[in-house]
Amino acid sequence: MADIEIQLLVLDVDGVLTDGGLYVDDKGKPSKKFNVKDGLGIKLAQRFGIQVAILTGKTSHVVQHRANELGIEHVIQGSKNKGGDINALCETTGIPIRLTAMVGDDLPDLPAFAVAGYKIAVGDAVDEVKHAASFITTKPGGHGAVREAIEHLLKAQGKWDAALTVFTNQG
Repeated sequence: MADIEIQLLVLDVDGVLTDGGLYVDDKGKPSKKFNVKDGLGIKLAQRFGIQVAILTGKTSHVVQHRANELGIEHVIQGSKNKGGDINALCETTGIPIRLTAMVGDDLPDLPAFAVAGYKIAVGDAVDEVKHAASFITTKPGGHGAVREAIEHLLKAQGKWDAALTVFTNQG
């Protein structure tokens, strides 16, 4: 596999970290379902030198809570221009845009895809996002697609075997 040097992984939320469903209780309070395997993947990415950020068009306390759980420092919610916001994120982190990967699923992610160094579409992304992608996961959003994307990046960087030893050398 070709070497893919990525230092910053930017994740959309609805349709990427979640299945895109809108869960609302009888009092109108929204909630989201996240995949625990994606969470473990995010922790592995962080452990092996990839910063993780969230970039979403919606605003939700649930997203900030999940980001806090996972130690994700950079969270941009309510984005109206994901292309501009990913550039601003790179300025904030000091990571060049060419070393940044974006995981997306729908049309609002295309401006970020236009500038990101590496583009990843989840398996159930719209065709326009898939056509712009460098890599397409086999899994749909909210069902381990982020984990699959992270495994792909760690393998391409030659770090996957080291990541596995985190779990195999626990004796």
